[in-house]
Amino acid sequence: MMEKTLEEYQSWVSQIRAALIDAFGAPEWREPLPAIDELVSTILSQNTNDTNRDVAFFALKAAFPDWQSVMAAKTEDVIDAIRPAGLANQKGPCIQNALHVIAEHNHGEINLEFLHAMSRDEAREWLISLNGVGPKTAAIVLQFAMGIPAFPVDTHIYRVTGRIGLRPSKMSVEKAHPYLEERIPEEAYYDLHLNLIRLGREVCGARKWHCYRCPIQDLCEFDNKNMTPD
Repeated sequence: MMEKTLEEYQSWVSQIRAALIDAFGAPEWREPLPAIDELVSTILSQNTNDTNRDVAFFALKAAFPDWQSVMAAKTEDVIDAIRPAGLANQKGPCIQNALHVIAEHNHGEINLEFLHAMSRDEAREWLISLNGVGPKTAAIVLQFAMGIPAFPVDTHIYRVTGRIGLRPSKMSVEKAHPYLEERIPEEAYYDLHLNLIRLGREVCGARKWHCYRCPIQDLCEFDNKNMTPD
């Protein structure tokens, strides 16, 4: 990856962003979930697909009338409700522990509004202190549910940004979060996050990458481009 000044890097990001919007469109802002719902949904999403996550999330909501009830429930009942998401034996206790910690911090209330009184970094660190919550989950809650700018790095974004050259190729995913967040303009977080995920799913796959039909092939610094149609 060629060394770039911040100005050059952000100009490059702007070109990538524009090309992805031309190819995929500008993602519409979705109605945000309540922050606790987003937190639980994102914990459920770990190591599974969106369909299984949603089935488990709605099963949990159907089984219990509110988050207080989930917190107070027998752990095995929570586990049974979320089995479609996989790793239920790990995710169930994590969800209940998170709800307990939030309630204890917030005078018995289960919401995350108190994070608005913190800086972004403080809010992120508070969320990461919860068992089962890493940088990606914290960033998703901040960006999508609380309107606090953050740039989540999931598997697709980690892979694609490494290939494009937006981050050093050997950088860990933990270091990729602050690296990208510090360099990508905040106004680009939402659409760039979603369009890079789409690029990773449809074009720049883990095992196969189809550079010949990539909308940013001329902006990508990947050395091993596949320009041969299947």
